[in-house]
Amino acid sequence: MDAGLRITLNFHPDRLTADGTPILDAMAAQGAYHSQFVTGTSNGGLTAYKGGDRWRWESRIFGGVYDDAPAMERPVYGALNFRARPTGAAPRFGSAHLRLTAGALARTTHCYPDSFLEPEDFGVAEACALIPLALADEQDALDDYIESQVHGPVRYAGDVEALVLDPCFRGTEVEAAGRRLGCPVEFHGGFRLSAEELARHGDYRGQEFVDLGLALAVDGFLDPAVIGAASRSGTHDEQALKRVWHLLARFGAPLHQGAVSE
Repeated sequence: MDAGLRITLNFHPDRLTADGTPILDAMAAQGAYHSQFVTGTSNGGLTAYKGGDRWRWESRIFGGVYDDAPAMERPVYGALNFRARPTGAAPRFGSAHLRLTAGALARTTHCYPDSFLEPEDFGVAEACALIPLALADEQDALDDYIESQVHGPVRYAGDVEALVLDPCFRGTEVEAAGRRLGCPVEFHGGFRLSAEELARHGDYRGQEFVDLGLALAVDGFLDPAVIGAASRSGTHDEQALKRVWHLLARFGAPLHQGAVSE
């Protein structure tokens, strides 16, 4: 594997944990990025319990070695950014991402497609043929990623090159909280979708989610902060908001600007 490739962990930086703590505050207090077995939160399915789907997939992939492991010792999930996307390898899971250091490659396993599809193709840094598979596969932009499982602690100070945020969080408490992680902060080009463009895509996730997005739009636009505020309000179904995010991530992604350090 090319040593210049990076693992990214996409997430929503403005959400709340189950006890109402801003997620970046919780992350800073913990000092390391944890799997949903620890946090009880996820931007995908929430099946991280003994016998649940995530537990079963890990048991299959890793030969049962994590079956009885403490939650803190389980791998965390990201994706291999083989397309060098400034928004991270798997933006379907969030507008922000942690970009890990090169050293993380040595303790990361990969699969294609996503583990929930129970794949047969796997790789590690020393032997990986997954990128040609992914390049040859015609996938929707939100499904176009190689899943990565990082083994061992992912500490913000030492294992993370940068926290990369959407510019809608510039100058906000989200940025301030992100800087308390102890790693550099950068900004990508920004997710932004006009109501006019959103209205064209009722066939993507469903018209009801287009209608919800149109109702949430501020001054005729959606961005990650708008959806985050709707999530924190507690007045909208999270699964519905996830689909609004998919619309924004799919049709409001930035052009290929690189991340900018600040």
